[in-house]
Amino acid sequence: MGKGCITVTKYFLFLFNLLFFVFGALIMGFGLWVLFDNQSFIAVLQESSDTVKVASYILIGVGSLTMAMGFFGCIGAIYEIRCLLGLYFTCLLLILIAQVTAGVLIYFQRDRLKYEMSNIIKGMIINYTGQNKTTEHTWDYIQRTMKCCGWTSPGNWSENFLIKKSTQNLYSCSCRNESVPGTDIKVEGLCEHLSTDLPVYETGCMTSVEKWLLENCGVILGICVGVAVVELLGMILSMCLCKSVVQEDYTKVPKY
Repeated sequence: MGKGCITVTKYFLFLFNLLFFVFGALIMGFGLWVLFDNQSFIAVLQESSDTVKVASYILIGVGSLTMAMGFFGCIGAIYEIRCLLGLYFTCLLLILIAQVTAGVLIYFQRDRLKYEMSNIIKGMIINYTGQNKTTEHTWDYIQRTMKCCGWTSPGNWSENFLIKKSTQNLYSCSCRNESVPGTDIKVEGLCEHLSTDLPVYETGCMTSVEKWLLENCGVILGICVGVAVVELLGMILSMCLCKSVVQEDYTKVPKY
């Protein structure tokens, strides 16, 4: 390979590693969002399911490792260090294999994840008290903004232990249908109605929540595909550059 081609390959590899670093930051940022978010449906799952917590830690770890690999790849490319380029290629290969494996596992476990999510929501509805709990406030926010009630239907709230014990006609305040005239609308807790014809939304939240998750999964999938493409290009360029470097020159490594 000519000197000009080596130079072009080197700077292309640097550019791809810079993109790789950015994608890693996005993955880590998403993991942090899943871990600390308390204003979306993720908060309901995160507090009730260890699976979501573990997944968030994995995303943070993968994102951090991806950023580190992008950084070392930039150094190896600019200073043409064969050991760093070889290590970079090997780590990229391992990360790519891990990503494909994780994707396959998630695909074949999707029904189990859906079942687990359904049990979490129904259990939260049964034990709902309206107190200051993150999951309850988040679920109130979901019902209010998505204009839905319960998981599969408003009937899920009939299983709530407070409603079952009460002699009054109670319902979830966040289920209140704003288009129905009546009393003032509360954002959380349980409300009382004089008749058994409750002024609530008639559809469950399952369809809306699944749509929301699919939309966000599309964003995640797009990021993962972008990372995979950058990984493949980085592997190709790093191998080409590694073969072109005849002899390692450690004097090129910056001194600090």
